[in-house]
Amino acid sequence: MPTHDLVIIGAGPGGYVAAIRAAQLGLNVACVEREPALGGTCLRIGCIPSKVLLESSHKFSEAQKGLLAHGIKLSGVELDLPALLKRKETVVTMLTKGIEALFKKNKVTRYAGQGRLAGPGKVVVEGPGAATELEAKHILIATGSKSAPLAGVELDGDRVGTSTEALSYPTVPKHLVVIGAGYIGLELGCVWRRLGAEVTVLEFLDRILPGMDREIAADAQRIFARQGLQFRLGTRVTAARRQGEGCVVEVEGGTPVECDRVLLAVGRVANTENLGLATVGLMLDERGRIPVNESFATSAPGVFAIGDVIRGPMLAHKAEEEGVACVEGIVKGRGHVDYNLIPGVVFTHPEIATVGQTEEALQQQAVPYRKGVFPFLASGRARTLGDTDGKIKVLADAQTDRVLGVHIIGPAAGELIGEACAAMAFGASSEDLARVCHPHPTLSEALKEAALAVDGRAIHC
Repeated sequence: MPTHDLVIIGAGPGGYVAAIRAAQLGLNVACVEREPALGGTCLRIGCIPSKVLLESSHKFSEAQKGLLAHGIKLSGVELDLPALLKRKETVVTMLTKGIEALFKKNKVTRYAGQGRLAGPGKVVVEGPGAATELEAKHILIATGSKSAPLAGVELDGDRVGTSTEALSYPTVPKHLVVIGAGYIGLELGCVWRRLGAEVTVLEFLDRILPGMDREIAADAQRIFARQGLQFRLGTRVTAARRQGEGCVVEVEGGTPVECDRVLLAVGRVANTENLGLATVGLMLDERGRIPVNESFATSAPGVFAIGDVIRGPMLAHKAEEEGVACVEGIVKGRGHVDYNLIPGVVFTHPEIATVGQTEEALQQQAVPYRKGVFPFLASGRARTLGDTDGKIKVLADAQTDRVLGVHIIGPAAGELIGEACAAMAFGASSEDLARVCHPHPTLSEALKEAALAVDGRAIHC
């Protein structure tokens, strides 16, 4: 029976990063993955392929109508969808093979098949051939998540599908209905709108991007509407199904919506099925997640869990941080993740990024705060790019001036939020941010100006 110090079930961002870090720390590590390619949902059918499509569709949109202001005239611009999709697959393949190379470099043993617990210290891998039983001192569950279902929505893997299908539509839909106005629905809705589809977004709540700063979300809705997305908020979907070569979506108290395709994007749920949890006495919580303590240990001795199968935001970078913290805790006795500083990014155009407390959360908690806002319209660099939609909002404690939250909608928001994360990790005040000399002309100057605006000292607006 093969024996390892650590067996990890799942090779997504949390699992493969944990495997590499554990190997760096001297453990004999194995990683079990049922899919042929490593990288999990994020790399294969999530974060990476969607960002490829977002980038390609943005370039197509620019070529159609966004370059004239720069003095560039183009004619006869055509979409080659098969080539676009091929590029997506090429990028994904290169990255999955990169993880294979990292496993070899760090001497991580890979087992192909479905992994499940088979009692204390035991993992069974059910692959193409005979099952393999592994013995392990420590077991880490990192099996990620899957698309959440919605009652009445009949998924057929084609016309009515999830983000997996929406990453590979063979033709541009005439009319795409997106159920859910969160990160996934908006990103993929924007992709297919740019490529020529009519896109209708149906959202149960009275706003888009639930959980994000409301002011920023409202700005985003206005911009997306200008780009052609149609929003129907406060709309409860009761059913969706294929009808002939199209689809019909039924909504409470309204006329059914007919369309070509339906994208169900109402969130994700923990992927905890067929893991043999009962063999070590593990029970799931009310949301189907695995309960863990601050060290990511479950109630079963030697069994740990990270990422989307435990509490917290379902984000790849959160899983990576937890993977490192978990194995460092196993080897060194301590690991740490600051859950107040897990950023979120929506890779639409403009991008939307957030970290820390929202303005609504501070108001609900009765925390006194000051706010500084700087519009990209006043940024010299944004002007040169011709990309002036959006703004940066900095929220600081009214008494200590410590930065409590930063929220951005605008060009390169996903890159700019990293500076805010670093500053907040070291307890920076808005004054600290404002006093840092930023290069000119750059978009990062807008963050400095927003920090200055907390004290009413913004220079350029």
